[in-house]
Amino acid sequence: MTGRIAVLASGRGSNFQAIIDAVRDGRVRATCAGLFTDNPKAYAIKRAEAANIPVTVIDYASYPSRETYERMLLSAMQKCDPDLVVLAGYMRIVGKEIVNAFAGRMINIHPALLPSFPGLHGQRQALLHGVKVTGCTVHFVDESLDGGPIIVQRCVPVLESDDEEAVSARILKQEHRCLPEAIRLFCEGRLEIIGRRVIIH
Repeated sequence: MTGRIAVLASGRGSNFQAIIDAVRDGRVRATCAGLFTDNPKAYAIKRAEAANIPVTVIDYASYPSRETYERMLLSAMQKCDPDLVVLAGYMRIVGKEIVNAFAGRMINIHPALLPSFPGLHGQRQALLHGVKVTGCTVHFVDESLDGGPIIVQRCVPVLESDDEEAVSARILKQEHRCLPEAIRLFCEGRLEIIGRRVIIH
């Protein structure tokens, strides 16, 4: 089984690059059909161009409301016709209409071991709470904030000497492994959502 992947990213796109590399190397049997970004200055655009992946820029600042922006984004994504939508550093909450349009076909990477520390700055939250272990989570997207069914997680230790930058870098290395793995499982048809659980076949 293969699939068409659409990626949403807002910034540097290092997780997007991990997807590009995994597809190119044959670890993920899929086609990256497009990058969608709300930020015309996102470095992810350069990564897409280098890999000959179509880019759609829908600049959030150009629209009078979130609803108008999201209607344009949804229309563009539907034209791409993806089997899977991947949020890879997309820094906006996805609205209900988009979530419903891609229910069970949209995943997100988050820099914490959900359900702990959802929302922004998961790494900072972990340090402030004094946890000894943190990590990253790939989950299906639903209407909650980082609360959809969990697909895969990876742990990293939190060291006494860590600051936010150090723990973020350690987590990011695992994100680059975790996200392609989840995409591979999806594209192989091995994920089944049962209630709040994701069963890997």
